[in-house]
Amino acid sequence: MDPTVLRAAFARFPSGVVALSGLASGKPVGMAVSAFASISLEPPLLAASIQRTSTTWPILRGAAALGVSVLAEHQGDVGRRLSGRGDRFTGVDWTTSGSGAVFIQGAAARFDCTLHQEVAAGDHVIALLKVEAVEFRPATRPLVFHGSGFRQLA
Repeated sequence: MDPTVLRAAFARFPSGVVALSGLASGKPVGMAVSAFASISLEPPLLAASIQRTSTTWPILRGAAALGVSVLAEHQGDVGRRLSGRGDRFTGVDWTTSGSGAVFIQGAAARFDCTLHQEVAAGDHVIALLKVEAVEFRPATRPLVFHGSGFRQLA
């Protein structure tokens, strides 16, 4: 199967965008993730799909806590920054929880998590995250990823 064609077909499915972030040596480390899903209420679990070639995930997997921030519709610039190289947090407003999870200010929802399990899945790893605490802003609309670009809900 042609990976280019498959990627283009996958891009037809819209998804939300989250920032998956933690602290490493006292500094924020994170990435944008669009392959993300709620998995279970009992125990409370989320899933994030991460490329095996990621250089960020090996750092994040060792964090005491992981923050999942559902990016808001006005945070496309944050999504682009967290998808790039270099210092991804320059110019990004962020905060930490008491557990050490890192969150993006103004996000539509925040999940304070710990790594529950990793599952091999082809060229990706599925990180199952246990939700320890949650906050959300019902009036804040999420950022959407569709057709290889960031979008807003109509």
